[in-house]
Amino acid sequence: MDPATKRTSRASSAFTSLLRRVRGGSRHKYSPLGHDGEASEGDSESQTQSLLPNGESTDGENLDEESQLQPPKQRGLLYRLIWGDPNKIFVKLIMLLLMIPLFSYLAAASLRVLSPHPAPCDTPELGYQCDQKTTHTWGQYSPFFSVPSEISPSVPDGCRLTFAQVLSRHGARFPTAGKAAAISAVLTKIKTSATWYAPDFEFIKNYNYVLGVDQLTAFGEQEMVNSGIKFYRRYASLIRDYTDPESLPFVRASGQERVIDSAANFTTGFYSALLADKNPPASFLPLPREGMLIISEAITANNTMHHGLCRAFEDSTTGDLAQAEFIAANFPPITARLNTHFKGVTLSDTDVLSLMDLCPFDTVAYPPSSLTTSSSVGSKNNKRISPFCTLFTPSDFTIYDYVQSLGKYYGYGPGNSLAATQGVGYVNELLARLTRSPVVDNTTTNSTLDGNETTFPLNRTVYADFSHDNDMMGILTALRVFETLSPMSNTTIPKKYGKTGDDGLKGRDLFKVGWQVPFAGRVYFEKMVCDADGDGKIDESEEQEEVVRILVNDRVVKLQGCEADEEGRCRLGKFVESMAFARKGGDWGMCFV
Repeated sequence: MDPATKRTSRASSAFTSLLRRVRGGSRHKYSPLGHDGEASEGDSESQTQSLLPNGESTDGENLDEESQLQPPKQRGLLYRLIWGDPNKIFVKLIMLLLMIPLFSYLAAASLRVLSPHPAPCDTPELGYQCDQKTTHTWGQYSPFFSVPSEISPSVPDGCRLTFAQVLSRHGARFPTAGKAAAISAVLTKIKTSATWYAPDFEFIKNYNYVLGVDQLTAFGEQEMVNSGIKFYRRYASLIRDYTDPESLPFVRASGQERVIDSAANFTTGFYSALLADKNPPASFLPLPREGMLIISEAITANNTMHHGLCRAFEDSTTGDLAQAEFIAANFPPITARLNTHFKGVTLSDTDVLSLMDLCPFDTVAYPPSSLTTSSSVGSKNNKRISPFCTLFTPSDFTIYDYVQSLGKYYGYGPGNSLAATQGVGYVNELLARLTRSPVVDNTTTNSTLDGNETTFPLNRTVYADFSHDNDMMGILTALRVFETLSPMSNTTIPKKYGKTGDDGLKGRDLFKVGWQVPFAGRVYFEKMVCDADGDGKIDESEEQEEVVRILVNDRVVKLQGCEADEEGRCRLGKFVESMAFARKGGDWGMCFV
């Protein structure tokens, strides 16, 4: 057993033992639902064991091993206060009541999260790699996957991280209300009018559309837990002292429920990974939402992680128009083919788009366990993917991926003249954190929050922010991430885009929204110091300037306008200078003309 697995096993066993003491032997129970909505069979004992690393159980052997690690003579003061003196019954009861919520949370996190038993195609490190030719071509509805990088995402030799910040999209969710209405309408149209279904389409007759609206799915929750685990593993060196709150991540979330829940699941994963790594006393770890700053998404609220104040941008239709033109030019062959599989009903291009939307949404509505079941696409027993996905070819999904990318490019990205302006407030907050200086901005920042060291500290080394895909697009545009891209065509997919799936694409001159803001997509901002004289050591006495690097879903972005080196990095001062557009407030004045 490798050391990491041993640490994970020890943490899981310790908290199972603790739960038995505090809760009278009860165990964390997890009963995933099958595709048909029925609870999975099997007792809670076997389900609990399946969620521990390498199938290890929490039986007496492991518990004995754990108890041997902490002999009674070495118990701390808190333990002796609660358990050691039989005369302090009242104190015991009070302390027990206070500790149950914390222990329950940590034990559940340890059992369900720390060592999930995923298939090789879904891991915290690489994300969702199952059925790539389909799942990686769902645009912004793709689950997070690690994007290939031309520059190694590893910290370069001779360098030490000094700062890390993540900006993350929420995890996989159910459709929005508008999208759900469109999907429901086309299904109703088919089921009430079709008089004949081709064999592969007959399942639609008995399909009941019962998906939720807007909120995270169980799979989306697990995505964010995995994201927190990965973030800890990558930046553990920056957690100097877990007993010091200022050494832990400062967390902000835009104020929609799915974003807040995503932040909470991320912190669950982060602290569970810390628990397995350092094995700290439980009392030192905060609860998921403890200390989280939630920023309102009210229409009049200043919030750098949620657009809404720039009237001219909100009224823009450039993305919708670009998508409509592309659909008219490219969807008719797909629509014509699908219509041969029905009699009595004629689908439109927009109907077909809604059916294609149902593929990712129906898939991510499945429990996480079924999404990593080994099976092949197209198989009747394939539980990793919705049957609606099998109605379309990989080439169809390349077209689908392009139309989703087109909407983001012209609606919220570099194809919209005001998109970058929506992201300048966040960029100015980032610059303040990188330079440890006050925020200077007159666009979307909240001066009350940003001017208070409690709600906008500048002394942390680790930060975590949570937002939406459209808002992240504006921020990435303001950061000049897309500056080298050629404009996207509204009618034709270029050859460099590939025919199916990712096709090993690595070119910088390519915009794929699934590479930028998938479900649980994330941007890492790193600051590091490096060996200045080439002797292989970082000498603290050497005068050296920190360098900045940005990774988007593990893909290193070569920074623009700041003399980036071969690793894609810029010196901090040059990077700040390159953000002149953000520092001057973008084109904020154009928002109200």
